[in-house]
Amino acid sequence: TLGIVQWFSPQQEMEDNYYLLIRQGIEDFCMQNCIHVIRTYKADVNYMDALKNVDALICVGKFSKDEISRFRTITSSIIFLDMPVDDTTVSTITLDFANAMATGLDYLTALGHTRIGFLGGREYLADGKLFPDARKALFTDYCKAHGLDYEPYIMEESFTIESGYRMMNWMLKLDTLPTAIIASSDPVAIGALRALAAKGIRVPDDISLMGFDDTSLSAFTAPPLTTIHAPAYDMGNFGANIVFNILKNQPATAMKIQLPCRLVERQSCRKL
Repeated sequence: TLGIVQWFSPQQEMEDNYYLLIRQGIEDFCMQNCIHVIRTYKADVNYMDALKNVDALICVGKFSKDEISRFRTITSSIIFLDMPVDDTTVSTITLDFANAMATGLDYLTALGHTRIGFLGGREYLADGKLFPDARKALFTDYCKAHGLDYEPYIMEESFTIESGYRMMNWMLKLDTLPTAIIASSDPVAIGALRALAAKGIRVPDDISLMGFDDTSLSAFTAPPLTTIHAPAYDMGNFGANIVFNILKNQPATAMKIQLPCRLVERQSCRKL
């Protein structure tokens, strides 16, 4: 029996199919290998009780140190997806954010953009601590290293369409706008696109916009969204495969895997 514990709510999963794809990857592997799955959300009452008798555990999302310790009392066959864990004995699969952000920003600077904005999100752990988004730090480091104008154009709220809409409206109140914006998720970018359209600001004619994740909606926006493809389904599928092998072989060495992301070029960015 494989337990899947998800830190986000079912509603978040439906709104942002990045998480849905991770779960589909897990469940497809389990179905192909006749593995019984117990799925629970952190929002469920007494969610830990549902995991008591599982043989292996996949933890999807962001968890506090206390929660990680509790999970490890349930089983030693465990893997964390979409969260780096600072423990050499715990296996994790995460995205290669460093290469992803460099790829996106290299693309924008090659188009001639030197004034670039960032729309990010904040995530909080169960103990109230802010889980820092590596993409923001990587964005800032890149802009500093390449002499880009970015400081007035960093906004952070949450990873939702509504937040993207609000953050873009805040940015529109500034005296000058960036010529390009990179969002930390496609839902954020879609919200920003809606805010820009409401003000008659055309993408990409007046401003370029890039998303992150390559969720299914990003190909159907107007214009279709240039974005960074995150291999969410593969993360789930590989995670289930690895934890299945941890259960069978009990290897002494944990795995720290980073999956590469790639640019998906559509019509929301233009050359200056």
